[in-house]
Amino acid sequence: MIQPAPARPAGLRRKAEALAAALPPLLADARHLAMTVQMGEHGRRRAGIGDEFWQFRPAHAGDEARAIDWRRSARADQHFVREKEWHAAQSVHLWVDDARSMEFSGDRNRTTKADRARLLALAVSVLLIRAGERVGLADPVAPPRPGEVQLVRLAQTLTSPAGDADYGAPESRAMLTGSRAVFISDFLGDPAPVETALTLAADRGVQGALLQILDPVEEAFPFDGRTIFESMTGAIRHETRRAGDLRERYRARLAERKDRLATLARRVGWQYSIHHTDRPAQEALLWLYRALERVRR
Repeated sequence: MIQPAPARPAGLRRKAEALAAALPPLLADARHLAMTVQMGEHGRRRAGIGDEFWQFRPAHAGDEARAIDWRRSARADQHFVREKEWHAAQSVHLWVDDARSMEFSGDRNRTTKADRARLLALAVSVLLIRAGERVGLADPVAPPRPGEVQLVRLAQTLTSPAGDADYGAPESRAMLTGSRAVFISDFLGDPAPVETALTLAADRGVQGALLQILDPVEEAFPFDGRTIFESMTGAIRHETRRAGDLRERYRARLAERKDRLATLARRVGWQYSIHHTDRPAQEALLWLYRALERVRR
């Protein structure tokens, strides 16, 4: 298995901005626009709508003290944030799988799934923030915020060391009601946590896109003869003398997993697509751009 050194935040951001440069500023939810005030800013449906109360939600790590509604918090044992409708509607949450399986590459000269996922996540963040959106992660570590400083925060977070698990599970508990989301992963682990996260997101009116990233080797299964299969952490290991005999069963299981993800996405109103690491990153970014345009309330 190939495990290159982690990308540096500044370098990742330059690559992401270069990838995003060919597309116009992305408006995550064009339905909320009645007019464009100026480039990079949103119009609102009518004057004052952005100041209307949306909901109270429990405060998360990273929320600013000024966002807390102290009067509401005084009536409970925890702090609450008073959300406004426009902030919720214009927020996009990202979940980028940081599990060890994402570090795989079937070719020394080909990018890992993790590097491609981070690049795409930051590239779409550049587009969103350029268009005036609030972008953050799906967990409380980096809540949605606007502006260039947020791009730096996201780059630093996305380039942090990988997790210890072989396969990742998405987080959706911190997502704002009525917001948008993007999940990027190989989705090769237990599908149950994915189904739980998407169901919870859908219950909150969150819509978005699932992008499955796979290495071509994971699609083709070009193995024959004696082969030792080992997970990136070494926790899972299987040895066989006739790897070629497993090819059809493996491909059938992979096709079943893809169909399960596609069906789940349709059921909750999300978009789903597959991207292979031997294909240009521009293709996947363009799909994300169009997918987020199609996601409307």
